[in-house]
Amino acid sequence: MKKVLVVLTNTIEYKGTDQATGLWLGEATEFVDEVTKAGFEVDYVSPKGGFVPLDPRSFKYTDKSTMAIYSSSDFQQRALTNSLKPSEVHPEDYQSIYYTGGHGVMWDFPTNPELQSITRKIYQQGGFVTSVCHGIAGLLNVKDDDGNYLISDKKITGFTTAEEILAGKRKVVPFLNEEVAKMHGANFQKKRAYKEFAIQDGQLITGQNPFSARAVARILIENN
Repeated sequence: MKKVLVVLTNTIEYKGTDQATGLWLGEATEFVDEVTKAGFEVDYVSPKGGFVPLDPRSFKYTDKSTMAIYSSSDFQQRALTNSLKPSEVHPEDYQSIYYTGGHGVMWDFPTNPELQSITRKIYQQGGFVTSVCHGIAGLLNVKDDDGNYLISDKKITGFTTAEEILAGKRKVVPFLNEEVAKMHGANFQKKRAYKEFAIQDGQLITGQNPFSARAVARILIENN
């Protein structure tokens, strides 16, 4: 059975503000909907394990399948209440890892050494490293055994600077994903703001924005 490790945030608010953030719900549920229909098993991990908050704005963009997964006892328990700690994960069990978004990930994905280690091991064993939207933050600082950035010289995408400006969050995020990706040698690709776009380069599969989760899933499925 193919297994995917889905990475979720523990960050509750934009740091330095009283604005709530967290997981962008559809970026998890839409991906999970696609891969489970294709016969994949899914586990959930977060930097600290346990509780995963939801970005309240993400409920404006739900559909029937999203709400079905969100309301399931499995998702409520294994994703939102009792997500795994990185120390509880065995990378050899997974064929791929998927980093979800929501602005919260900007604070707890980029500098987590345990998640970076899991990602590197899955990649080294031939697995796929995938992300959507702000989830690209989890890939920005991952390095191979030679100390090179995993995304260097790779075509990738993620939430763009233009989209961050349109979202009204440019001044509250700690960095811009597009800028850091380019600094770390990535060939950053992008399409029109807030339109579905996903791209594959070898074992890397990335989606640009919240409307790209299913596209990432479909590419992953095609490769398995």
